Amino acid sequence: MSDSVLVFCEHREGNLRKPSLEAMSAGVRLAKELGGTAAAVVLGTDGSAMAEKLGALGAARVLACPDESLQKYTGDGYAKALAGLVKKEAPAALLFPASAQGSDLAPRTAALLDVGMASDCIDLDVEGGAVRALRPIYAGKARILVRSKGTPFVASLRPNVFPIEETGGGAPAVETFTAGLSEGDLKDRVKEVLAAAGGKIPLTEAKVIVSGGRGMKGPENFKILEELAQAFGPEAAVGASRSAVDEGWRPHSDQVGQTGKTVSPQLYIACGISGAIQHLAGMSSSKVIVAINKDPDAPIFKVADYGIVGDLFEVVPVLTEQVKAAKAQT
Repeated sequence: MSDSVLVFCEHREGNLRKPSLEAMSAGVRLAKELGGTAAAVVLGTDGSAMAEKLGALGAARVLACPDESLQKYTGDGYAKALAGLVKKEAPAALLFPASAQGSDLAPRTAALLDVGMASDCIDLDVEGGAVRALRPIYAGKARILVRSKGTPFVASLRPNVFPIEETGGGAPAVETFTAGLSEGDLKDRVKEVLAAAGGKIPLTEAKVIVSGGRGMKGPENFKILEELAQAFGPEAAVGASRSAVDEGWRPHSDQVGQTGKTVSPQLYIACGISGAIQHLAGMSSSKVIVAINKDPDAPIFKVADYGIVGDLFEVVPVLTEQVKAAKAQT
C-alpha cells in the first residue's frame, strides 16, 4: 500500500462537476496528512482538457482511461475499470463525490475490491497512519467516526461541505490506462441521455436553496419561491419537502430529505415546512437555516438559526425585494 490518494472525478460534456472539484481538494489535503500525493481519475476521456484545472487543485497526476466503451456512464464498466486501476496503484484511499453517479459507483467499486466504504462523509483525517471519516447517522441526529480494516479506504464525500482550494500547481502529465473490458463486462449500455431543462443549478450544488412544503398550499404558489431564488442569483435553487412532492406540486428531483436529496448549502430557507425528521435528515448540515412558518411550535424552528413566525405569502415577497435591493448595492 502506498500513501497516495485516488479521487474519481466526474465530468459532463468535458467539464468537471463541482462536487468532483471539492473531492479533489479533499483528496489533496488527505494525501498531505498521509505524506503522499493525490491523483485524479477520469474515465471515458483522455483527460487533457481537465489537467490544468486538476493541477491547480493540487493533483500530482491525472490517470485517464479514454476507452470508447466508457464515454457514457455505466456502473459495471466504470467499477471494473476503477477496481483494476486501484489494484495496480494500491492507494491508501479512494474518494468519490457523493453525487448521483458517485453514490452509485463507490459501493460497486468497493464490492469488487472486497472492502467497506463510508458514504456521505463530511470530514476526513488521519490517525495513527489510518484514514478516518466522519459521517452522519440516525437521520443526521448523530455523527460517527469510521475507519476501514482493509485498504484502500473508500469514501464518498457530501457535496458543498469540503472547500475547493487551489494550490497553484501546474498541469500534471496525463497517464492513460486501459480498462481491459470485454463485451460480457458491460451488462448495461447508455444509448441516449435525456437532459432536463437547462439553466438550473443542480440542487446538491446550490449555495442557496429555497424550499417549500405543504404550507405552500398548491403548485402555483411555488412561483414566489422561484422569484426569491432568482433574486439570489444563478447559484440558488428551489427545493421541496416530501409532502409537497407527494402532492404532485414539485418533481421528485426537487425533494430534499431522507428519501430525496441531501444538501449542504450556505443558506437554506424553509418556507411552510413543519420540519419532520425525514426532511431534517436532508438539510440539517446547511451552514445557515432560516425557517418561515406561521406555527410558532413547528419543529423546524428547533434547528433553524433564524426563524420568522408569520405568513410566508407575506414574508417571502418582502424578503425577495430586500435581497434584490441588497444585490443592487453590491
